[in-house]
Amino acid sequence: MTTLAGESLNSCAGCEVALLNLGETLLDLLPQIQIVHLPVLVDNKYYGQLGQSSRLTLPKAVVGLVSGGIRNTEHLELLHAMREQVDVLVALGTCAATGGLPALANLTPEKSITEFAFTQAPSLAVQGPNAPMPQPKNTSIPEILPQCLPLSAHVKVDMVIPGCPPHPEWIAEGILSLLEGRPAAFPSRSVCSSCPTWRKGTPGNGSEGNRPVRRMLEQPSYDPEAPLSSMQCLLEQGFMCLGPVTLAGCGGRTGSPKCIAARTPCRGCQGPALSSSIPSVEYVAALTAAGINGATMPDKPGYISRFNAACDALLQLRESTRA
Repeated sequence: MTTLAGESLNSCAGCEVALLNLGETLLDLLPQIQIVHLPVLVDNKYYGQLGQSSRLTLPKAVVGLVSGGIRNTEHLELLHAMREQVDVLVALGTCAATGGLPALANLTPEKSITEFAFTQAPSLAVQGPNAPMPQPKNTSIPEILPQCLPLSAHVKVDMVIPGCPPHPEWIAEGILSLLEGRPAAFPSRSVCSSCPTWRKGTPGNGSEGNRPVRRMLEQPSYDPEAPLSSMQCLLEQGFMCLGPVTLAGCGGRTGSPKCIAARTPCRGCQGPALSSSIPSVEYVAALTAAGINGATMPDKPGYISRFNAACDALLQLRESTRA
């Protein structure tokens, strides 16, 4: 019997829904695991059942599943408590692995975000310099951190299960691999490797070799009655598909990439195809190979770093030069 704990930090709880979506597979796993802490399923008080403790404590477990990134001091405290109490720490989902969508806040200084939220937002009853600002040091409000970062920026992570949210098949694979004492067989190639659309393979000549980026305000060319394999690659059609720089697996072991199956470009939710890659550089190369002018791409940092703004090497370089 292997003990398991789970915690959700700066996230939307989609990873926990994916965990429950294991369905019958979860029922098969339950005889092999004992869940000792998992807020979505099991109640366990942080400060004792009666609130008698003055220190946050979590039960000991062999495996710890943690979703969400680190944005405030409460997240950080929970993460350190989990790391202390588990033997194997698993980053569950893209937010935990690379910061995810919340890390797009890293593109804007923390002071600007706070000032807008508490002094300028249209929904505020009082705006401007007289608007009340939060005082976390004088209250129980967790203090916001300068950046939203993945778990690995603060503690040692033993396994990463990517996805926004992860496909239930990969959650099951991660847990089973730990129970069986073997390496997990996760995807290791890009979305393009599992994409069934057809490719011309060459950018063409003349104006076709320097085309502007097309946005999804336009309709891709495809026959809705025909199979997905009859549709031409959306990147070759000129759309901003992040398939070349995104890890495969959003469709599970055998399914097509979910965005592509819906006839829309890949959004990059699985995170970078390689942990050592720089998507913001490699994607420009992919556009060039498809005959598309990368300079015409709108919101370059926000688009290319949509799910990995906490880890993109160029963003980190920018922050180091700004300091």
